[in-house]
Amino acid sequence: MAGTREDLKEMAKGFRWGRRPLVPKSAEEHTEPREDRTFPTDWARTEVGTAARQVLLGTVMKGLVNNALTIRVHGTENLEGVDGPVMFISNHSSHLDATLIMVSLPNKWQAHTAVGAAKDYFFDVWWRQAFTALVFGGFPIERGGGSRATSKARELIDDGWSLVVFPEGSRSPDGHMQRFRHGASRLCLEAQIPVVPIGIRGAYQAMPKGRNWPRPGRPPVTLRFGEPLYPVEGETHQQLSLRMTHAVERLHDEDRTTWWDALRRDEAGETPPLHGPAGPDWIRTWEGMRPLPKPGRGKTWE
Repeated sequence: MAGTREDLKEMAKGFRWGRRPLVPKSAEEHTEPREDRTFPTDWARTEVGTAARQVLLGTVMKGLVNNALTIRVHGTENLEGVDGPVMFISNHSSHLDATLIMVSLPNKWQAHTAVGAAKDYFFDVWWRQAFTALVFGGFPIERGGGSRATSKARELIDDGWSLVVFPEGSRSPDGHMQRFRHGASRLCLEAQIPVVPIGIRGAYQAMPKGRNWPRPGRPPVTLRFGEPLYPVEGETHQQLSLRMTHAVERLHDEDRTTWWDALRRDEAGETPPLHGPAGPDWIRTWEGMRPLPKPGRGKTWE
């Protein structure tokens, strides 16, 4: 009981109890620096926290997702025989993405996977801090923070935890995949852990940036887990980032067409990129919002 009381006191120190301060940029240099209190998240990855998270993910979160969306998940068999920890990476176009990944993971993986979340958004006010830590096993990542951004991630990997990381760094504003930053690939090479690519289609159409709840009508969303990518001796972080990007693109191509067609295009070096059409923002957003077809019969060679 005493240990629990101390944990609660430590957790409360990290809370920002009020709303975000809205300081104009012109006044930032005249504003006293705020004390940086990092919200503690280790409590959420204890045995009790993990058990609570799995109950929440398997009941409340999964129920909400299935009620609001039409979900299809493929490729979880690629995790069979894989030893953790791994880094799960995916394209990032919606706040749904982390939830979709966590509720789709097999229980064995779900129990020891933590999500890296942007500190300036998900750890800014108390209720979002607590929700992110408890439901996702989340830990804060400072965008562009260099070694500070990866120190906690490396600590978790060393403790045997798999991570969910979005290498784009932020949600896509138009549904098309942005360039992968190299922090994720650097960490994988340093820790010598495999990358498991995930392709998510339909999340942007279901809940794009600016929406707080999915669109009505249970829009379709697909998740595809790919085969693990293992670091190669002598490989640079740029090369691994390119492999990660291509793996996600191939999963999207497979979902749009068939496994066989995607395989043939992959071998011919013709996998379509996901950076979207050139042109003004409204054209890119228009294309990004193109609805996915409603699920029907399964495709050949899925």
